[in-house]
Amino acid sequence: MEKFTRIAAPACPLRAENIDTDQILPARYLKLPRNGEHGKVLFHDLRFDAGGNERAEFPLNRAPWRAAKIIVAGRNFGGGSSREAAVYALYDYGIRCAVAPSFGDIFSQNATKNGLLTATLSEAETSSLLLALEREPTSIVTVDLVSQSITCGELKFQFVMDQSRRDRLLNGWDDFDVTNSFRKEIADFKNADRKRRPWAVPCRRGI
Repeated sequence: MEKFTRIAAPACPLRAENIDTDQILPARYLKLPRNGEHGKVLFHDLRFDAGGNERAEFPLNRAPWRAAKIIVAGRNFGGGSSREAAVYALYDYGIRCAVAPSFGDIFSQNATKNGLLTATLSEAETSSLLLALEREPTSIVTVDLVSQSITCGELKFQFVMDQSRRDRLLNGWDDFDVTNSFRKEIADFKNADRKRRPWAVPCRRGI
């Protein structure tokens, strides 16, 4: 998994609240293979009309937000179903961080396991950031996971996140890597347990 330490990039404002996983990735695209193509259908029914034409009013269809790597949204971003493919769609499009007052819990877990940072700010802080981006669309937002800070011009906010999720992103760890990070503790336990309970160690047949 790709490490996340710091990113400085355009950020797309999505002021709506309760943007759920079905809006992020409509259910009919769940059968797509995991080959990096989910980004093409990110927010499909919001980005495109029935004829497949871009909706000019949707922020990601407007420059410079087409190149956004950060999304700033209203509360409960990623609520709804547990579909992990919603995270694939964001990541494949190029989004590396989502900022909001709150997230769907399962969505946030899936995001961390796929290299996407979910940074939580207060309602007031998120509103200030949204307003700044709407006023100056070319603004660059810097998200630093080491210092747990978000900066946009004169605005600077701190965010807090679970330490285990932070470690995953900083190190680029998947589930196997997390387990492997405790290999010394696991080895120490096994050795101590062998001494404490030698009778519990399976014997090879014929020995």
